[in-house]
Amino acid sequence: MSATDTPSQSPGAAAAPSVVIIGAGPAGLTAAYQLTKAGVASTILEADSVVGGISRTAQRDGWRFDIGGHRFFTKVQPVEALWHEILDDDEFLTRPRLSRIYYQGKYYDYPIKPLNALRNLGPAEAVKCMASAMAVRIRPIKEQKTLEDYIVANYGWRLYNHFFKAYNEKVWGVSAKELSADWGAQRIKGMSIFQAVWEPVRSKVAGRRDKSKQVTSLIEQFEYPKFGPGMMWERCRDLVEAEGTKVIMETPVTRIRHAGGRATTVVAEAEGGTTDYPADHVVSSMPFPHLLRAMDPPPPAEVLAAADGLTFRDFFTVALVVPEADGFPDTWIYIHEPDVHVGRIQNFASWSPYMVKDGRTCLGLEYFQFEGDEIWSKSDDELVEMAKVEIEKLGLARSADVEAGYVVRMPKAYPVYDEDYTDNIAVLRSWLEEHAPNVHPVGRNGMHRYNNQDHSMYTAMLTVENILTDAGHDVWNVNVEGEYHEEKSGAGGGTGRAAPVTPKPG
Repeated sequence: MSATDTPSQSPGAAAAPSVVIIGAGPAGLTAAYQLTKAGVASTILEADSVVGGISRTAQRDGWRFDIGGHRFFTKVQPVEALWHEILDDDEFLTRPRLSRIYYQGKYYDYPIKPLNALRNLGPAEAVKCMASAMAVRIRPIKEQKTLEDYIVANYGWRLYNHFFKAYNEKVWGVSAKELSADWGAQRIKGMSIFQAVWEPVRSKVAGRRDKSKQVTSLIEQFEYPKFGPGMMWERCRDLVEAEGTKVIMETPVTRIRHAGGRATTVVAEAEGGTTDYPADHVVSSMPFPHLLRAMDPPPPAEVLAAADGLTFRDFFTVALVVPEADGFPDTWIYIHEPDVHVGRIQNFASWSPYMVKDGRTCLGLEYFQFEGDEIWSKSDDELVEMAKVEIEKLGLARSADVEAGYVVRMPKAYPVYDEDYTDNIAVLRSWLEEHAPNVHPVGRNGMHRYNNQDHSMYTAMLTVENILTDAGHDVWNVNVEGEYHEEKSGAGGGTGRAAPVTPKPG
């Protein structure tokens, strides 16, 4: 069986390329949208039943859940303009940015402000923390190789154990002793405890506050679709379908045939059968290693070994419906308590009142796992019960007040950067560029890049320009600058997000 998808052409006009897009997340749908603006219809093949990828909005019994919290802010103006092409201005809310750390029953500013932290810890512990920080200045760590080294050198051991150790281990599944110091240099800029303590004192003595001394200024507000980020991609799907693009759901791609140095056909499964989709170009947001494994004929053993070397960190949310009074003003809070598994909690009412129902809110407890781990393998009912126990243990809500609970799993949410990942990606890229240069990886999983949705969209936008005009954009060079992705200051066209390099899984 064969399927084709090209718009009608006027006599003498060049034939539009036949484009098959794998994945209906931000990258795939953006590619389709940009193609329709040039009069090119495409075919999107999506393995899931929901569009939006990790930027979807899950829905259960009238409740809406964001998968991780998606703020709409960007330094890339074409992306921002595209958001407002897809949704009307009155469909966005402007939300204040507030996220804090929850630790031992108290809220701490994020990024960490040492004076705030020391006040919350109390006089005795504050003195011990200051002494700990002073000790590492008197006897500094000679080589800051690991994340633990970097944080301890700036904060001391006690503040490291309070605010950094447990959370990093929850997110990445490894000790901070095994993460690179470069990660800390990027994500925890200018956070010297001595500077933070001295500056307010100096400013008060001088009778003024010198704002030029403040560092790592985070965005103070952001836009957010009133019904969640999935609203953006549901609308985008409707728009491209209206222009002739087919969006085919629950249709996983199993093979990509190639011959003579080009991909020729995408093969997908649906309802027990397979369908061939001829293609002049393939835009792929499926996980990069899966893309190489799908090539037919297959790449040589060393390329498949490189594909097998790329791994992912998985993620699930347990959404608990609780009384509105059990919410908090933050959009989310980081949970630094070491004796609970939850790493972060979203309050969906703080994102948008349209996500919840009157008199109640929904708290999304987020867990970072590897697929197949003991916790990941629990049933949904078991995970809801675990989350109810943990929310009460944290003192945020009583287990008895939880009206309902829902589990949303997101496999392959975070591409893992281990010490071999750059070499493995280089092997896959080299083979693909030689044997199927008309296959274009885009987006987070498609490029094995830890990034935001604006970066995913931008890679798709540039790829479409390459397909239509042979623009020669180096899509792999997007989002490579090292600046912190939420800083107000600084120039550059990317979004500046990276991930730590972790030890290779055993």
